Amino acid sequence: MANTRSAIKRIRQNNKRRIHNRVFRGHARTTVKNARLAIEAGNMEEASTSTMMAIKALDKAAAKGIIHKNNASRRKSRLVKQLSSLEKAKT
Repeated sequence: MANTRSAIKRIRQNNKRRIHNRVFRGHARTTVKNARLAIEAGNMEEASTSTMMAIKALDKAAAKGIIHKNNASRRKSRLVKQLSSLEKAKT
């Protein structure tokens, strides 16, 4: 356990930030998962809308510093690549 007042305050701040960050990280994970499931199901309309929602959630998490911007970019790239392969398969 922390001994100094500043260390105790730092623990409180870290816990508060961890809980706040979990919301955005979890939302990004959920939207990416939904987009992948829609792509695997082959539903083009649902896949494109859920992919756009996932991209928005990843951008928001990256803007807030919750995930690294390159991490968000990599995930978005993979999602769009999967979506475009579905589009090519449909045509």
